[in-house]
Amino acid sequence: MFKSLLRYRYKTLLILISSVSAIASIFLITALANGIISMYAQMLRTDGDIIITQKGVADTFFSDVNRSLIADVKNINGVKDVSGVVVGAGAIGPVPIAGIYGVTENRMKSYGLSRGSYPKRGEVMLGSAIASTLGDVESVELMGEWFRISGVYRSDIGFENGGVVIPIADAGRIFGKDASFLLVSLDDISRGTEKIIERIEALSDHVQVRSTTDFIESYNQFKIIRISSGVIASISFFMGFLAIVSLMSMMIHDRRYEFGIKRAVGISKSSIILQIVAEVTVLILVAFFLAYGLSLLLLEMLEHVEKFQGYLSGKIDPSLFFALLGGSVLMALVGALIPAVMAARTDPMILINKGQA
Repeated sequence: MFKSLLRYRYKTLLILISSVSAIASIFLITALANGIISMYAQMLRTDGDIIITQKGVADTFFSDVNRSLIADVKNINGVKDVSGVVVGAGAIGPVPIAGIYGVTENRMKSYGLSRGSYPKRGEVMLGSAIASTLGDVESVELMGEWFRISGVYRSDIGFENGGVVIPIADAGRIFGKDASFLLVSLDDISRGTEKIIERIEALSDHVQVRSTTDFIESYNQFKIIRISSGVIASISFFMGFLAIVSLMSMMIHDRRYEFGIKRAVGISKSSIILQIVAEVTVLILVAFFLAYGLSLLLLEMLEHVEKFQGYLSGKIDPSLFFALLGGSVLMALVGALIPAVMAARTDPMILINKGQA
């Protein structure tokens, strides 16, 4: 049944390459976009069941929340702890841009020390990725100020691992704000969360309070990333579809004589179509798993490229895997069926004569 794929090996190879390229590009685009969202979401979830941001500001980079709220929020029944975070970015040595995280002392414990100590005022703690890039230095310049390096930490979150951590007072000074957001951890997230949110909102008219889960779902930057990656992935999918249709049409055109002979000896149209469907299904499944393996390899390589400081990280989750598997098979079948049905409906003598021409 599959001898024809080997007979037309060059066209088969082109179909395989086109399919692998299209599927792998969708895997990579979607996985990297999801990785960026996942890393930032994971950072927010650390010690944070509720997030407090400035009211009317869509991006945490521009948010400014008064740290004096921390003491008042801590006094609310059901609140376990409150930490403040300033998020910013800037050039650090040879690294053109890296994350700078100013945190309150109680949040320092979320960073696992590899060596040294947690930073005090005028000190900075480096993520292991950026520490490897900077080499053996004793101080770094952040936003025009010099800070002594107190230690090195390691984080599973690429944003943090490729950035630096400083006391929130220093970050507030260099970025001109008190805190980008406050993270509130609760004694029991399953009980009374809405009431605690209402009580926090009553403390100030200038803040917006949401559960971390709700914030992540509605965060505008995440929506932009999802939409952008979806558009690019759709374009890749469509281009792959066109390539398969074109190449399959060429292959079936070359097989007119074969189909004409089969029709002439009594093989039904449906049998010819089913044969083509089986060939294409096998071909696209081979392409899919090759693309999946290639994508995993490239994602692993990108995550460990020193230049990217761990900022590029992606994960192919089961939902993406099965959605793309189904979409790829459907794309291939539609691309093959169009020329296959046209060939099967043509008079066998016409196919034989044209095939011999």
